[in-house]
Amino acid sequence: MLELSSHLQARLEALPNKPGCYLMKNAEDVIIYVGKAINLRNRVRSYFHTTQTDAKTRQLVRNITDIEWIVVGSELEALILEMNLIKRHRPRYNIRMKDDKRYPYIKIHWEEPYPKVTVTRQIAEDGARYYGPYTSAWAVYQTLDVLRRVFPFLSCDRVITGQDARACLYYDIKRCLGPCIGAVNASQYRQMIDDLSKFLEGHSEPVIARIQGDMNAAAEALNFERAAALRDQLRALEQIVSRQKVIFSPDYVDSDVIAVARSNGDACVQVFFIRGGKLIGREYFVMEGADETPDAAVLGEFLKQFYDETPNVPGQLLLPTEVEEMQIIREWLNTRRSGQKVEIHVPRDGQQSELVKMAAENASETLSALKAQWNADTHRQEQALQDLQDALTLSAPPNRIECYDISNTQGVLAVGSMIVFEQGAPKKGHYRRFNIRAVQGPNDFDSMEEVLRRRFGRWKLQQDPETISSQKPDPSFQRLPDLLIVDGGKGQLGRAVKVLEDYGLLGVVPVAGLAKQNEELFLPQQSAPILLPRTSQGLYLIQRVRDEAHRFAITAHRARRDKEGVASRLDSIPGVGPKRRKALLSHFTDIDAIRTASLEELQVVEGISPKIAQEIKNHLG
Repeated sequence: MLELSSHLQARLEALPNKPGCYLMKNAEDVIIYVGKAINLRNRVRSYFHTTQTDAKTRQLVRNITDIEWIVVGSELEALILEMNLIKRHRPRYNIRMKDDKRYPYIKIHWEEPYPKVTVTRQIAEDGARYYGPYTSAWAVYQTLDVLRRVFPFLSCDRVITGQDARACLYYDIKRCLGPCIGAVNASQYRQMIDDLSKFLEGHSEPVIARIQGDMNAAAEALNFERAAALRDQLRALEQIVSRQKVIFSPDYVDSDVIAVARSNGDACVQVFFIRGGKLIGREYFVMEGADETPDAAVLGEFLKQFYDETPNVPGQLLLPTEVEEMQIIREWLNTRRSGQKVEIHVPRDGQQSELVKMAAENASETLSALKAQWNADTHRQEQALQDLQDALTLSAPPNRIECYDISNTQGVLAVGSMIVFEQGAPKKGHYRRFNIRAVQGPNDFDSMEEVLRRRFGRWKLQQDPETISSQKPDPSFQRLPDLLIVDGGKGQLGRAVKVLEDYGLLGVVPVAGLAKQNEELFLPQQSAPILLPRTSQGLYLIQRVRDEAHRFAITAHRARRDKEGVASRLDSIPGVGPKRRKALLSHFTDIDAIRTASLEELQVVEGISPKIAQEIKNHLG
């Protein structure tokens, strides 16, 4: 056993001989690893044996200062809890899917009388059907664009009654069946959506057979216009199906084929989706924290994280190797399929084995392409930071750049934006906006000074030991920037210099003003501006930073203006105070909905009497 602190030794002694999850923390009280065990005491104590040869585990152990655990009733409960904890905390030393964002899915709103088809990143138990995931939203929209030519689903927000006087353009160009005008009824429309669902599930044969039968029936009934429309739909559908590779017979069990490729610590997992005997799609997923970890462990973590998110688990998984915890993962997957069995196979020969090899080759090619892209992006970012270091004579590359901009309408409802780039890329979680409080009228100089004082005031506050111990720190303000940019010329720069001087940071935080017209950089006590070469990566980065600050400021200003505009219009109505205004906005969401609501609909809102409802109609109507 390694030499440990008295606190850590006491924690190890207190570990129970029960199943559960353990959370390892560093000196900053940050969770750096989450694991599960059938026996918490034996598993956790094994990390601290001197025989550990894994460099990654040794590094993890050196950073552990505290351990917590949660006892559960079974290994399956521990597995589910571990997945949720990893998803929530994304610990540094766990293997995890690279993107913490949710992947996009196609959602069919099956619970509605006339189901719409949308794209979502949230899966809910709401009666809808979900298909995916896709690794890019672009791929989803491209798929829907093709499918809509065959399955002309609704895309508008109309309430479908079948009584509308006329349909929209999509009906005229045959991208909608026109249920709004009664061209089809709910049953006919839902049949088409059910066909779309079957097609997304890879079962196109019954859809083709049904359309073929409907076409023949329409022709026999001399309804040639409908027969021609069904013929065109059938041709489009067969064209799409012809691009799908037939692997097995149509009655072959639906399967996912999964393989992994490795390169210098990076891992890429490729998934082939086989439905109805056809290869209907494939996606790749990059795994982080996989260095020095065996393929079996990487695949095991992928299975848990991927199938925890995806709405559909097939009846069979084909893998290149046995995974750790195979039995408990299979048991968990069975619960994801409502008790239906999921088989996990490692094929040794035959067509299934060739499929796994093909998936591995695709994973390897994808990883090579991604690494080339990452290297190119990293090189451009490094070059941009080096260009700025040279042009501004900085002591080091400006790895953290903060840029500030002000947006207002004739001085009204001014908003300041703070955007952050780290290592040449946006750090959106650190963006902040500031509603200008003390400045009256259109004064960008005073507004910029107010924003910077509030920003560095918060930095100074977080240096105070009492504040650190009593409040959760805001990472946006904890660090000082390596380069501070204010959007504007010498005037804005002068205010920034004044603020830095007052906080004792002049000379500590490099600062520059960026003039809009020619993208000139102004520095303190330097009359001539700096003009970066037009082909400079540093200039491209400055432009991106400036544009992002401008976009974020305008977006924040518009949101504030819209909110205040609605509020001021409602405030002018007799009898509508803050409480009733809030109730109206909570119920109707915007001013147009309130304006078009009937007297009866207005009176549904708490606090709105018949008299006040009439006042609202009088003022907004």
